[in-house]
Amino acid sequence: MQKKLFTQIRNEWRGNLWLALELLVVSVVLWYIIDMLYCSLATYNEPRGFNTEHCYLIKMGVLTDKSPDYKENTNWRDDILELTERLRYRPEVEAVSLSQNSYPYNGSNGTSPVVYDTLRSPSWTIRRMVTPDFVRVFRYRGTRGETPEQLAEMLRKGEFLASDNIYRKYGIRLTSLVGKDFHLFGDTTYDFRLGAALQDVRYSDFEQARFCYSFVINMDQKIFGSGWINPDNELCIRVKENMDKDFIARLKADSESQYRIGNIYIADIRSFVDIRRAYQQYQMNELRNYTVGMAFLMLNIFLGLLGTFWFRTQQRRGEIALHKIHGATNRAVFARLMSEGMLLLLVITPLALVVDYLLASAELNAWRNGTTLEPERLLLCAALAFVFIALMILIGIWYPARRAMKVQPAEALHDE
Repeated sequence: MQKKLFTQIRNEWRGNLWLALELLVVSVVLWYIIDMLYCSLATYNEPRGFNTEHCYLIKMGVLTDKSPDYKENTNWRDDILELTERLRYRPEVEAVSLSQNSYPYNGSNGTSPVVYDTLRSPSWTIRRMVTPDFVRVFRYRGTRGETPEQLAEMLRKGEFLASDNIYRKYGIRLTSLVGKDFHLFGDTTYDFRLGAALQDVRYSDFEQARFCYSFVINMDQKIFGSGWINPDNELCIRVKENMDKDFIARLKADSESQYRIGNIYIADIRSFVDIRRAYQQYQMNELRNYTVGMAFLMLNIFLGLLGTFWFRTQQRRGEIALHKIHGATNRAVFARLMSEGMLLLLVITPLALVVDYLLASAELNAWRNGTTLEPERLLLCAALAFVFIALMILIGIWYPARRAMKVQPAEALHDE
């Protein structure tokens, strides 16, 4: 049967050549689409290095001297610390922290390199000035399994934390330098000890972890003075699981009676569910539009290839009738038709893989992990394209062949 199949394909080489070219183009285009979608989804689903579930952001306000409730001779720092202490003892609350340009999805940050000997992190390394419980609120973890509680204790001792990838360009993991002294903020006169290397903390769900560099340090240290704690700080809260229901409404109801300290009061409360959604709305819309566009293109490819094989099978009713007259079963006829389509696909697949490789080498597809050419990713996306085309061929042949095999052989030959 195989010899006859090859003979028939060779005899019909003109039609099969055009079909093979169509399959080659479709295979390359499908690989490109699948590769782009794969990169987008893989990036979105990477570990974030933090957790914002059950978390809330509180904006603090300050009464002016025009307010009848204004109090003279109050101290911002003491009042803010008192507010955080009262919130910490609220039954629903698990952890409370203050920070400056540090919480996830905020779009505002300061930067400073982390320097050790001749090693220097990228200039855009994000500086997170926080109180120790910040790592408990957002559940940071160390590369050696350090818990948020252990990390918070390191910050209390004056040590700093940094993402494990900040010296990636040197091929050095920060984990190997834990316990060493570093220079921060461009100041070489004071040393900061590294308490732990953090699991890479991403800037957002659309930024790859390998390109996100940051360090965390306790802003409530004598070396920094008292000016870092002020009403512009981010007051973040993590509530206990199953305690989210109506938390914002309940906290607002108690804010005037329990949480106005001196001239400091709670001005607004937002869930990180809303903060995350608002911050990434543009990227989410872009991803959705891109996905819909790719899906529409794939549908058109599917219908086009489906129609090609549908028409090809419909034109061979007479041949199917001859096979049946000579004793071929429906299964044997279908297997022969499928074998022709799959054989053509197998022939063009190595050529398509070469084109895919050239496109990836020329950096014409999506970047991920610092490159456009990853062998595993190339083979995975090519395999998915192969499976998708094989399904098109299967459907394009199966239904018209099934209808053709129901026609009586004499009738089909008479039509011919």
